[in-house]
Amino acid sequence: MPATPARSMIMANASTNHARSPFMWRDPVWTAIAACFLLLALFDSDQLIPTLRFSTGALLGTAPFILFAITAVGVLKASGAETLIAKAFVGSELQMIVFAALLGGLSPFCSCEVIPFIAALLVLGIPLSAVMAFWLASPLMDPAMFLITSGTLGWDFAIAKAMAAIGIGTFGGLTTMAFSGSLLLQNPLREAPTKSGCCGGQTPFQGQPLWSFWRVAERRDTFIDTVTSNGVFLFKWLSLAYVLEALMLHYIPASWIAGALGGNGLGTIALAALVGVPAYLNGYAAVPLVDAMLTQGMSPGAAMSFIIAGGVTCIPAAVAVWALVKPKIFIAYLVYAAIGAVCAGVSWQAMSLWLA
Repeated sequence: MPATPARSMIMANASTNHARSPFMWRDPVWTAIAACFLLLALFDSDQLIPTLRFSTGALLGTAPFILFAITAVGVLKASGAETLIAKAFVGSELQMIVFAALLGGLSPFCSCEVIPFIAALLVLGIPLSAVMAFWLASPLMDPAMFLITSGTLGWDFAIAKAMAAIGIGTFGGLTTMAFSGSLLLQNPLREAPTKSGCCGGQTPFQGQPLWSFWRVAERRDTFIDTVTSNGVFLFKWLSLAYVLEALMLHYIPASWIAGALGGNGLGTIALAALVGVPAYLNGYAAVPLVDAMLTQGMSPGAAMSFIIAGGVTCIPAAVAVWALVKPKIFIAYLVYAAIGAVCAGVSWQAMSLWLA
């Protein structure tokens, strides 16, 4: 299918690298971490060292998972294994939806790296339903997130979240296919998409994967850049998350969490989803915070609902959708996230009660 001017503009804007400030203090995440410790030093200095000790210990405990994850993602990107994902988008629309959801939940793409990939799919005329399936599943799970989730919340929670990611992607894709003829989902693309992104990222290699990537200088550079950028990304977000976890455990009474999100009913799970959707919480940062809330009495179903809703609507994922499609599609994306989060929460709550 020939590319229209609007779609060509999408690809040009989507693949643009965005310069990032070299100064740490201009990064809002590092600023937030510094602000937490500054406030502690000013108003509760006795808690300064315990918070630092807790967050440092938690980071060291997660370090093996982080190192393995960023290395695995570096190998996938440097070898060009990402190109295998494109093979999912063939065949019938239903087949594309299922495979898109599966690969979205397993691929190493970060939320903003999917922008040029998704833009290319839209240019090629891939149905919006398959794109939506990939979009919904992608921010919820990737190799790094699976390892970090399993290391903090357990293998059973990580596997359940991965299954939820695939299920939500499939649900969103099938729903989009069912309403593809309606006015709501017609003409989904923006004429002039917003330039946004959380990372520059290299353009994926084309052709067949080259597993012995270290023999090619460009691919070695890609491996080093990917490991470095992902390592810094995970380190800063998890640092903030563990600091917030320490503060939450110390300052927020467990009775508050247990009272608001400790029940086993549908209302508690729905409330967690409603809180999670507007939270726009980074998926990696959510893991330690959910761990803290579980310790304070949050129900398993509410925890799953919250982490799913916040993951689909985290800032990078939301920006990726907003950059390419019109507001009506963005609203549909949020609705899919909320419904999927509640269903995942209910399912995990039932499974947890059965396992208990």
